[in-house]
Amino acid sequence: MRPFACTNCHALVHFPNSECVTCGHRLGFDRRAHALVALADDGTLTRADGSTAYPCANRELAACNWLADAPGALCGCCELTRTRPSDDDHEGLAAFARTEFAKRRLVYQLDDLGLPTTPRTADPGHGLAFDLLSSADGPVTTGHADGVITLDLAEGNDSHREAMREQLGEPYRTLLGHLRHEIGHWYWQVLVASDDDRLARFRALFGDDRADYAEALRTHYDRLGDSSDWTTDHVSAYAAAHPWEDWAETFAHYLHIRDTLQTAAGYGMKVAGPDIAVRCAAPLSAEPSDEHDDFDTIIADWVPVSLALNAVNRSMGKDDLYPFVLTEVVLRKLRLVHALVAGQATASSRRPSAGSTGASDS
Repeated sequence: MRPFACTNCHALVHFPNSECVTCGHRLGFDRRAHALVALADDGTLTRADGSTAYPCANRELAACNWLADAPGALCGCCELTRTRPSDDDHEGLAAFARTEFAKRRLVYQLDDLGLPTTPRTADPGHGLAFDLLSSADGPVTTGHADGVITLDLAEGNDSHREAMREQLGEPYRTLLGHLRHEIGHWYWQVLVASDDDRLARFRALFGDDRADYAEALRTHYDRLGDSSDWTTDHVSAYAAAHPWEDWAETFAHYLHIRDTLQTAAGYGMKVAGPDIAVRCAAPLSAEPSDEHDDFDTIIADWVPVSLALNAVNRSMGKDDLYPFVLTEVVLRKLRLVHALVAGQATASSRRPSAGSTGASDS
């Protein structure tokens, strides 16, 4: 994500800020302008076209700093949530706020990449919606079906999420990662399933999506921890479960890479490589740019940045920030994701996004 400057005093501000800590001005994120802007004293924004933007109705409930087009309305990100905890569920609402924060970052990036986020209200059959549910009220299965993404709000609890990560043998598990994975299923329908040629290209790389999904998942969980034959052709063990999961995992990794590189570029990060004579098949230096249109450039920048960030994490006694290996097969899959995302951005206006929709099971 790019860094932001307060439009009143030009001090550095960050994406979740609702107030500039330097000048005290109220801030709001205007999705139309794709910018964090200083607001009037009443919390509104008068745009250049004369229209007025207002604080999101979830400003207090979910600490949302986005702007809506009408008084008391939800912003374009919050309106994608179809179900949330009740007002008297204080623990659930705290988890809801954490999840909405991650969702805002997701939607920001999707807009930036020119991808559609058509809401369920606009397309009742296949539009996008989020059901954010608390497993404290009963069993919740995180997943996707026909454009509806269901997320167990317990994933916002660090101890629960870490326990699940250990139980499932995952090297990485975050709220944002969940959202990127699950929305990847939706984009499979948007970007792949709606076109015979793209579907054929997908099947040539990822496998036949017509394989029995439920049986594939049963087999995956039965073999959990007993197999490493996924390491050559997949970015994670879960990706090997079924072609749909392979796509969702690969799509999520593409978003991880693009977001991190944009952040590195925004802060002027440059990786020169270690100051020693070292042989390495991959490049060890990078100077990420703010825009990445060429896949080879993306990977040439990502490898040294990820190596450096992993080394920094280890210096703090933490696990690798990016504990994954991008094999040649995985890179071919990422290349297809990039081509389809870039094609969608070319075919539609960049931001904010709206357009064709679809669904898949997860």
